[in-house]
Amino acid sequence: MPPMSQPAPVALVTGASRGIGRGIAVELARSGFSVAINYVGNRAAAEECKKLCDAESPAGSGAAFEIVQADISRREDRARLVEFATKLFGWIDLLVNNAGIAPRVRADILQTTEESFDHLLAVNAKGPYFLTQAVANLWVSNPEELQSRKRKPKIVTISSASAYAPSVNRGEYCLSKAALSMLTPLFAVRLAEFGINVYEVRPGVVKTDMTAPVKEKYDRMIADGLTPIQRWGTPEDVGRAVAAIAEERLPFSTGEVINVDGGFHLRRL
Repeated sequence: MPPMSQPAPVALVTGASRGIGRGIAVELARSGFSVAINYVGNRAAAEECKKLCDAESPAGSGAAFEIVQADISRREDRARLVEFATKLFGWIDLLVNNAGIAPRVRADILQTTEESFDHLLAVNAKGPYFLTQAVANLWVSNPEELQSRKRKPKIVTISSASAYAPSVNRGEYCLSKAALSMLTPLFAVRLAEFGINVYEVRPGVVKTDMTAPVKEKYDRMIADGLTPIQRWGTPEDVGRAVAAIAEERLPFSTGEVINVDGGFHLRRL
């Protein structure tokens, strides 16, 4: 008898209904992953992402795709999200912390409201931190399952060039992303003993719904040489970076920052 095939590896991707999250989910589907597609409010967009994943999944991969509503800033929603993925798929091989929001109003830092600050920090930093904690505890509290899996779990957090590049009309966003960047080295150090690698993927200017209101501004800046690679980034660009990690192409790296920014991070004279 031929050996029994391993079930498809499982990814939980937060904020996967649109934009960068959708690009990641589709690329993981192409790599043979099952994906729990998290969304917070737009179910129709999540359903569209599921259809795209189904269409791109290799024949015979055994991968499955399901959508799940949850607001990662809420404790009970985070618990329900982890429970959903584990009950449906049996395990989580890859956590992708992608969910994030921009300010509702781009306000100068002299006018930023506490309400906007608190909301962005809750979604962009607190949510991923405690979701990662919950998933990491799932892994380390099941050592037999952890050791028996064909591949070790991984964590990928999607941050932003705004973690280090100040934008004075959305200071709360920059602060939330700077805080989020510390998640990767913290969990990389803590989880290394379990063989769990942790990565940060740091996009630059990516064409999504979030950047649509400033399209003309960035069109000009890119044309004027903002980035050595003179084009907008795409969700697929970010998805391919995550897929490379998921496919275990970086086994001797952890705590690493992978810039997907067209070279924006380079300092030039």
